[in-house]
Amino acid sequence: MEIALISDNHSFIGPEVIENMVGVDEIWHAGDIGEPSSLTELKSIAPIVGVYGNIDDIDIRAEYPLNQTFEREGVKVFMTHIGGYPGKYTARVKALLVEEKPDIYICGHSHICKVLKDKKLDLLHMNPGAYGHHGFHKFRTFLRFTIEAGKVNNLRVIELGIRGKLDYENPHSRREI
Repeated sequence: MEIALISDNHSFIGPEVIENMVGVDEIWHAGDIGEPSSLTELKSIAPIVGVYGNIDDIDIRAEYPLNQTFEREGVKVFMTHIGGYPGKYTARVKALLVEEKPDIYICGHSHICKVLKDKKLDLLHMNPGAYGHHGFHKFRTFLRFTIEAGKVNNLRVIELGIRGKLDYENPHSRREI
């Protein structure tokens, strides 16, 4: 199963985003969607599993919850927008991680792409960064990976260019991690 993990688009959608989503089976959105219409094209590519973020209004909150816990291909996933990272979890999220025992914990909010192993809670933390232009991040990013037989494989950071620079003539890079 091929997954695109996105967050913090803040209403932005661009051709480079759509181009880099082709072929995914599901899109997971870790919040700060903005305008619901920003997901219209993505929904035509693959189903979206998401959570709302702190900027999201009542319409987004009616469609997406604060937290999502689900399983795909033998991998249990917990997703929320604001929650911290290993060693720096919010109290709310730490309690949920201890209770739920996910294999993957996903959040957004920081606009910083980060993938870390939490050895204490035996989980993989993933934050895809931000692919929109609003915020303080320098590079726009999201993650793509596969899940098969209970494992995350082929994890890649998709770099979409510099924030604030709407130059669609430059090629997009992919960096394997």
